[in-house]
Amino acid sequence: MSISHAPPDISPVAGSAQPAAPELVAVLATSARRRPVPRWIRRTAGPLLLLALWQLASSLGWLPADTLAPPSTIAAAGADLIQDGTLPGAMAVSLQRVAIGLVIGGTAGTVLALLSGLSRLGEDLIDASVQMLRTVPWVGLIPLFIIWMGIGEAPKVALIALGTAFHLYLNVYAGIRGVDEQLIEAGGALGLGRWGLVRHVVLPGFMTGLRYSLATPWLALVFGESINADAGIGFLMNQAREFFRTDVIVVCLVVYAFLGLTADLVVRTLERLLLQWRPTFTGQ
Repeated sequence: MSISHAPPDISPVAGSAQPAAPELVAVLATSARRRPVPRWIRRTAGPLLLLALWQLASSLGWLPADTLAPPSTIAAAGADLIQDGTLPGAMAVSLQRVAIGLVIGGTAGTVLALLSGLSRLGEDLIDASVQMLRTVPWVGLIPLFIIWMGIGEAPKVALIALGTAFHLYLNVYAGIRGVDEQLIEAGGALGLGRWGLVRHVVLPGFMTGLRYSLATPWLALVFGESINADAGIGFLMNQAREFFRTDVIVVCLVVYAFLGLTADLVVRTLERLLLQWRPTFTGQ
């Protein structure tokens, strides 16, 4: 005698309540999301506000023109210097001096940093001397440079090269020695050769050092062009100082700032292209 077990009847019973299917309710935003202000507007708002306050203070007589010329006068003086070719010619002379000094100082600083950072023997022979010399104010070397090189172009270029070399040396050397040794060992285990070490270790430090070093040539140029210069932006500033032309002095300062920002933009662009593998924090 066999006993069969029938499966329980799970069919819905008539009249029993069924759970209602969930309904999707459209939620409407109470207020539209505000569009963020473009970054270029936020970055230019501060300088434009400063210029407006400057012009207002000059117009009301709070800032005398003989102390500091108003922006409108400075813009007119800059336009005149551009039209007669004085400012472009001075920029060309100064850029040539900066370029030569930057190449000489950048090459010397990078080579010394590589020798000192990648080799203990190089560190023992180079680092102590460089660290000692960098504490000497390089502007104070102007009298010696005049005695050694005269009053021509050589002392001006030497000042730029010296300041650039020290900055590049410190940043590249710190970039090499600041890397975790375990990362170097891991890179060697993965087949990272000498070129890979230079690309992933030296290059970031070099680019950072180059950005910091670009501020030094313009500072050195101001002092260098005070050494019996007959052309250049510093020469224009010296002439304007003798005639109390604050508008021309400010024009030259604006040119220095513009050239420095342009050089920094070029290096930052190269940094983004050459160091795409390195993620960086860009703010929130």
